[in-house]
Amino acid sequence: AGKSILMGALALLLGAKNDSTTIKDNSRSCVVEGEFDIARLGLEEAFKELDIEYDHETIIRRTISPSGKSRAFVNDQPVQLSDLKQLGAYLIDIHSQHQNLILSSPQFRIHAIDTIAGNGALLAEYRKAFSALQEARHTLTELQQSAKRNADEEDWLRHQAEELRSANLRVGEMEELEAELRTLENADSISEALQKVTLSLDEEVTGVLTTLRESENTLRRVAENYAAATELIERLHSTAVELKDISATTAYDLERIEANPERLDAVNNRLDLIYTLQRKHRCEGIEELIALRDRYAEQLSVIEHSDEAIAEAEQRVAECEEATTSLAVKLHDARLKASPAFAKGVVEILRNVAMADAEFKIAVTPCTPTISGADTVDFLFSANRAVEPRPIEKIASGGELSRVMLALKTILAQHLALPTIIFDEIDTGISGRTANDVGDIIARLAQSMQVIDITHSPQVASKGSRHFLVYKEQSRSNIRPLSAEERIEEIAKMLSGDTITEAALAQAKHLLAL
Repeated sequence: AGKSILMGALALLLGAKNDSTTIKDNSRSCVVEGEFDIARLGLEEAFKELDIEYDHETIIRRTISPSGKSRAFVNDQPVQLSDLKQLGAYLIDIHSQHQNLILSSPQFRIHAIDTIAGNGALLAEYRKAFSALQEARHTLTELQQSAKRNADEEDWLRHQAEELRSANLRVGEMEELEAELRTLENADSISEALQKVTLSLDEEVTGVLTTLRESENTLRRVAENYAAATELIERLHSTAVELKDISATTAYDLERIEANPERLDAVNNRLDLIYTLQRKHRCEGIEELIALRDRYAEQLSVIEHSDEAIAEAEQRVAECEEATTSLAVKLHDARLKASPAFAKGVVEILRNVAMADAEFKIAVTPCTPTISGADTVDFLFSANRAVEPRPIEKIASGGELSRVMLALKTILAQHLALPTIIFDEIDTGISGRTANDVGDIIARLAQSMQVIDITHSPQVASKGSRHFLVYKEQSRSNIRPLSAEERIEEIAKMLSGDTITEAALAQAKHLLAL
């Protein structure tokens, strides 16, 4: 009558993914809040690692908006869902009906034995080594594949690199060649222009320089009586010096620039080579050709030294394999050592829940290494001593699975030191005296931790020290604590139905030990 809402709300607080379809009123936000007394749990360091402010009375709040967006807070501090999940693992373990199926999960079985063996630190070290091994193998594979590809392309690479190397390319060369080509192709017109400029400046009778010298001499003759003459003479002289330099330059270039068919052919050939290389290698400039030449040279160097790199990578893989194997052996030994006592503890609990002939064994078998170690762990079970124990997921009935899971959870909870465990109908398929025995197990577990049990069994329910009734009223789910008298009535209803008989009330009082 609404317990799913309670479990869903708790799941949200522990970081579960939001399913917005469960919210009936899409006009308002949904808020779930839980208060946790963690004073005696020693979680200060865990809060520090998650960068969350610690408080003995910690409040976790989850808000889901009408649009489905979710926000989480711990002590009013916003946190990521991943942090909420990590924190929730320290606070509550929820066991629902379908979790009986996780007995068929290899990961759960390995996690269970590692919890009992206290393999946390060793497993973390192994996983680090295994990850390093995976990375080393990946690096080796990439090097080997690259070496194969490069070997197939080596002749082609060597040809391309040699072609570019022999071209002796240099930055800026093409611009220089193109400028020189334009000069060579127009040598006659350039020479003619230079000759005219030179003659106009330096012709003995009518040249500009001759005229300037005469003007300078004329001003000197009147300088004594014309104060501005001195400055004008200096300016004329300065101009003459500049024009002399221009004349010398044009005269020099006139001698240098001439039609040179051989040089013209050489420049054209050089440019043709560069243009051809650009088209061939799809490069836009000589700088890209040089960069390509250097890259080819680097690839050839890698090919030439690939054997050394592969040898180093193989050595790294061997070292990682040795480290991983060594840690895997330690994990295997620890699991083997913990298995008998763990199995014995499960059997002892099973005998207390009407399974006197039950056998439970843990088989730890070496296998190919994975992230969890180099073992497969099987839970072997038999409810009858005459039947050889077989994998539990293949042989156990629903009621048997429930009792085995209760035994496992009881032992695991003690090792994990969880403050709270929630059983959601773990007694499915169990009734009568067996249900009473299951209730006793849960009650003993509650002596060292908070246990919340959702049940339809009066025998199990009667073991609780405090009772809450979950009920529906006008399509709304509600929950309320029960008084002493109401506890008797509700247990009686579980025994006899809606019509409470005197016998049911008497039996309820007996079950509640009142």
